Amino acid sequence: MTGKLYIVGTPIGNLSDLSQRASDTLAKVDFIAAEDTRVTRKLLSHLGISKPMVSYHKFSSGKRCEDIIERLLSGETCAVVTDAGMPCISDPGEELVRECHLHGIPLESVPGPAAFVTALCMSGLDTSRFSFEGFLSVTKKQRDEHIAEIKNSRRTLIFYEAPHKLKNTLADLYQALGDRNAALCRELTKLHEEVIKGTLSELCRYYEERTPKGEFVLVIEGQSRAEEKSGDCTPENAALKARELVTAGMKPSDACKAAAKEYGFAKSEVYKHYLALDGQDNSKEE
Repeated sequence: MTGKLYIVGTPIGNLSDLSQRASDTLAKVDFIAAEDTRVTRKLLSHLGISKPMVSYHKFSSGKRCEDIIERLLSGETCAVVTDAGMPCISDPGEELVRECHLHGIPLESVPGPAAFVTALCMSGLDTSRFSFEGFLSVTKKQRDEHIAEIKNSRRTLIFYEAPHKLKNTLADLYQALGDRNAALCRELTKLHEEVIKGTLSELCRYYEERTPKGEFVLVIEGQSRAEEKSGDCTPENAALKARELVTAGMKPSDACKAAAKEYGFAKSEVYKHYLALDGQDNSKEE
């Protein structure tokens, strides 16, 4: 008979946040796959639970994943946990879950806290649509590509960051995204929990003379409609708008005047680019 994998959420700081169901699950499984067995041992000790554990993290996930799957197929039950929060979020637990699906091994979720959701709720920013971006790469090329991909997103952006990399991350995001509103959440659910609100430039200045401490979740507002429009605000795009208006039946002169007003350019400049679209003589205005 095939065993079962339990995906168990653990506290992100306050041990009182562990659910009774999570505690019962950890007590009943045959073994636990933990990101860091030392961290999980402290949690189990707090609960008065003694349980065999295997280390399962990004450096051991390949062969260890195969071993866990083999034990599950033989009928054992396993709980996969991360150091804090829900497994599989920026965590190799996703590989183990994927393999369970491939091998027909039953899964059961025992949900718990997640730092990025907690930070979003406390940020005061738009929660209707958001994008969790995890950790930015330390490799410049990959980091720049990642930021370029999300730069124009209208969704609220959420990042995890370690204290020793926070200053560089704030500077990089400020340079790429502009001076957007943000919330920097640290030590969530712990004694020194703090939410620092401000623009990205203000957060950069805040840590000029301070040393970041603790684990951080950075929440940044998405691109506004004004920012989105400013990115398209060129004479060429105004000319394209004018051509759309002409196609709809408006006179070229009137169309260029309307487009110039909408995009904030002189009518003559828009008219020049409008004529250039079709290679017309732009030596004089209609």
